[in-house]
Amino acid sequence: MSTATAPLTRTDRLLAGVERAGNKLPDPFILFLGLFLLVGIISTVLDLAGTEVTLPGAEEPRAVRGLFTSAGLTWFTTSVGENFIGFPPLQTVLTILLAVTVAERTGFLGAGVRLLLGSAPRWALPYAVGIVGVTSSVMADACMIVIPPLAAMVFKAAGRHPMAGLIGGFAAAGAGYSTSPLVTSLDALFAGITNSVTTGLPDPGATVTPISNYFFNVAASVVLALLAGFVIDRVIEPRMVREGVPTEEVAETDEGTLDDAETSGQVREATPMSATLTAPEKRGFVVAALVTAGLAAVLAVAMLAPASPWRNPDGGFLPESPLLDSVVFIVFALFLAPGLVYGFVAGTLRTAADVPKVMGQGIKDMSSFIVLAFMLGQFIALFNWSNVGSVLAVNGARGLEGAGLVGFPAVLGFMVLCSLLNLFIVSGSSMWTLVGAVFVPMFALLGFEPGFIQGAFRVGDSATQVITPMNPYLFVLLMMVKRYEPGAGLGTVISRMLPFVVPFWLAWAGVLAVFYFAGLDMGPGVGIRIP
Repeated sequence: MSTATAPLTRTDRLLAGVERAGNKLPDPFILFLGLFLLVGIISTVLDLAGTEVTLPGAEEPRAVRGLFTSAGLTWFTTSVGENFIGFPPLQTVLTILLAVTVAERTGFLGAGVRLLLGSAPRWALPYAVGIVGVTSSVMADACMIVIPPLAAMVFKAAGRHPMAGLIGGFAAAGAGYSTSPLVTSLDALFAGITNSVTTGLPDPGATVTPISNYFFNVAASVVLALLAGFVIDRVIEPRMVREGVPTEEVAETDEGTLDDAETSGQVREATPMSATLTAPEKRGFVVAALVTAGLAAVLAVAMLAPASPWRNPDGGFLPESPLLDSVVFIVFALFLAPGLVYGFVAGTLRTAADVPKVMGQGIKDMSSFIVLAFMLGQFIALFNWSNVGSVLAVNGARGLEGAGLVGFPAVLGFMVLCSLLNLFIVSGSSMWTLVGAVFVPMFALLGFEPGFIQGAFRVGDSATQVITPMNPYLFVLLMMVKRYEPGAGLGTVISRMLPFVVPFWLAWAGVLAVFYFAGLDMGPGVGIRIP
């Protein structure tokens, strides 16, 4: 019997309180509009008080500049367009998104997922689900809709409990959302925001690119994938068997749950999908894989050749080079080429005119982010221009030093804070804009690379999002669960997610600790400390 049929427990009441508190948060656009005005007021007060701040290593102090002054209003009215269009994530995310949309909408990414899951032996299925789930953030939010039902189908076909596949697929995709062995649009998004908040620092450290956390992501994705498989195999599935959870779908989702999901956020509708590939899909995937391999080989030869124009003047690639600046193009090409080939071979694309239409669908899906980016761009620009960020960073760094928290304990505290905020703000871009504006400069003044702090943020940003009612995809999962257990409720789903949250957080933090204490680079050219 599911926990939904029993009286409310203390945990259920606590989670209900979290839901009520989270529901009181305004829409992200309104939230950042309020923060923009708040920073504007604070900056004006500090300006009138003659506040100055001297950054470590800087020769001259910086005066705080107020928004609601003649200089501030002039700055804002003449730069509002530049603040929006110049918001770094727009340049990288939208470019990569065009190619990823083609790979996703033509079915190439979905075919790869189904092929990997369908070919795994019965004993390895939980670990295959872990690998696919952790890697699937390349599909953005769609991974939390596509992976769970596919995993359930494959589990059932192998004679294992489908609910274990359903729950495990969602947990791996959601709790490990921002780590992947593949470079994704999320990497580009985070990198753009990180660079935008280091403006003006005397030593901003290495420029953050979409591959600045790559080594860390690869290591973390392996650990989390194996851990997800272990939890599915040893914890979730045995529990489903003990509780007698049905293995067959017994009822359709009721209208109440549908209403809850619809009012909890805009989510894409899950469509039925077979766990096996059709002949055209197999043919399309094979040809696309060969084209991808060939393209990767050509790019490797062109960029790694001794006389390559993508090398820096010293003949290398680190710390900076045209190769690192070409990451967006490389990711774009490696997603677009197989997506196009698969689409035309498998028949999901008919004519060349279909390609821009498919790309347009991706931009349409990102329209809400583009609108939000307008407000995020204004907020970040004001934070940098006013020097309020510098005041907070210097005083915050002094506070941590005074409390003796200048090493890894300070980083752990930052991750805990992000995990708690993630219960209320599930949008990674919104939360990173909010906390990054303060903590990236603050930790930079303590000597930490912005790319390292970005990696620490990933831990707090993802692990807890599978247990917060603020995640609209949790309600989509609840609809899927109700097909097997009509009496299931939100407490049912959250209770089955909890076995993943703490192990994921601890394991991910453990990987970060290894990188920290061993002094390993987080990615090409990005270490732990600013040299």
